[in-house]
Amino acid sequence: MSSGSSQLQDIADRVIAQAARGEQVEAYVARGVETDIRIYGGEVEHFVSAQSEGIGIRVIKDGRTGFAYAGTLDESAIASVLAQARDNVAFGTPDEWAGLAEPDGVAVVPQELWNEALAAYPTADKIALAKELERLTAASDPRVRVDDANYSDGAGETAVATTTGIRVNGRENACYVSVSTLADDGDETQTGFGFSVGRSPHEFDLAKAAREAADRATRLLGAIKPPSKRVTVVLDPYVTAQFLGVISSALNGENVIKGRSLFANRVGEPVASPLLTLIDDPTNPKAYTATDIDGEGLAARRNSLIEAGVLQGFVHSSYSARRAGTVSTGNSVRGGFKGTPGVGCLAMQLKPGARTQAELVADVEDGVLIQMVQGLHSGVNPISGDFSTGASGLLISKGQLGAPVREFTIASTLQRMLHDIVEVGGDVDWLPSMAAGVSLVIADVTMSGA
Repeated sequence: MSSGSSQLQDIADRVIAQAARGEQVEAYVARGVETDIRIYGGEVEHFVSAQSEGIGIRVIKDGRTGFAYAGTLDESAIASVLAQARDNVAFGTPDEWAGLAEPDGVAVVPQELWNEALAAYPTADKIALAKELERLTAASDPRVRVDDANYSDGAGETAVATTTGIRVNGRENACYVSVSTLADDGDETQTGFGFSVGRSPHEFDLAKAAREAADRATRLLGAIKPPSKRVTVVLDPYVTAQFLGVISSALNGENVIKGRSLFANRVGEPVASPLLTLIDDPTNPKAYTATDIDGEGLAARRNSLIEAGVLQGFVHSSYSARRAGTVSTGNSVRGGFKGTPGVGCLAMQLKPGARTQAELVADVEDGVLIQMVQGLHSGVNPISGDFSTGASGLLISKGQLGAPVREFTIASTLQRMLHDIVEVGGDVDWLPSMAAGVSLVIADVTMSGA
């Protein structure tokens, strides 16, 4: 625990000590800093270093909730926020499920979420990293131009205290670099991208990010619209991560309660291929969104959602758990001190297989490697599971990558797609998002092109 976190905890403790009879009070105190750098043509095109701190206070009384926040930790402002939250209770709608989280006995998993090397990393070196990424990418292929190269990091400290007995604080930081590319061939231009993530800049693999950004763009040069047919698809890890993001909404306990999930009333049933095991594990320090506590101060934990194809359950906050007649899974999420908690997956990961993407492709007789998709979230119906999304990639013929293709759609249902998984790759890619990527082979998907 840092001295900064101790200070935030003291503030939270002082707030809940002022609770009146019949009130539940929660104080969520946070402080953070983030850096965003964009390089173009060897020069800094954009630089932002932003700091923030503040407090959000919830007051619950007689089933009504009042909330208020302030972007300062000045004592007079905190007193005003508590008064406003109490006043706002009168405007709240009575809710029999309203209440704060209570300690559930689940221990916090010790994790190294704070890296001193990142905290002390000089700004000039951050800029130099982005410039070097741009240089490596531009040098990788004469057809490649760098649209921009970026460095981003963030650090935060939080403390939570409630009248129900929660008292916890922590801090974490992380960083990543990214690069966007353009590949030119005559009048044609294709785009690509690459990432590298870490708890410290020392963990970056700039060469890999540059190579992937160049490859993604250049291998689509000369792309054509493919013929329409049913094929086996191999999803690139980045695309798989996007699909997991869509599936996460169907595993959200609040959506299940509201009838907005294709998995409702299916716990204990096979919902996917036996090859698929899906977990939400924010206790894995490799995950970019790893954390030790959730948005209500409960211990973050590993939750198995689909085990060998069988649906195990859903993620819950304390509120959605009360409505569903179950217990919190430590999956409360909140965007900071300015908002109240919701529920969501924290760090989704598939149990990986053993083979590389190249080895997976070698077993595909007729298919397509899906490199990018467009409009995935808007193209999926979370209740029926129907989806149709634009895509681009490379044809696969007799185990070999072939012609680049674009301007086609892939369509199926999420239910069928999950059951038609043929193999899960071993090429785990830790992305700057709430889901890790891995290559995924899915049979019998409709490809609509020419």
